[in-house]
Amino acid sequence: MLRPADLSSKEQQKKFQRFLQRADARKVLRRLPDLHEEAIRENDCLSCAACCKNYSPRFKTPDVKRISKYLRLKESVFIETYLNVDDDGDFVVKSSPCPFLGADNFCSIYEARPSDCARFPYTDEDVLLKRPRLTLKNATFCPIVHQVLDKLSATQL
Repeated sequence: MLRPADLSSKEQQKKFQRFLQRADARKVLRRLPDLHEEAIRENDCLSCAACCKNYSPRFKTPDVKRISKYLRLKESVFIETYLNVDDDGDFVVKSSPCPFLGADNFCSIYEARPSDCARFPYTDEDVLLKRPRLTLKNATFCPIVHQVLDKLSATQL
């Protein structure tokens, strides 16, 4: 597994940015399922949890409803206790690491987690291409995103 220092070099970021700007979407999307599965097998999310330690997912209305019910809290209490509104108007956690991340890197609300968490690291869907700034940011801390981008950019799709 890559160490965090290996993930964020400016040279790598420029390489990935150039790739994302000129990638053939159809070819990339065909390769994503296999590259995603390979990266998931080769990287242990529970030993990393950098996503949960450093960043917040968006908590959309269905997420707030589902998680509040799961925690047996009123939605207003859940929001007041755990969430803030960011610059984009989205609900995000108030603190890092995520308050639902345990010392063992397990999520205490895993069964009801936000859809952003369930979909992360987006290496098996078109978000990888449609949101290049997000993809580049994710590649700086997530070994899976980094690995997928590295393999894709090496093949010049």
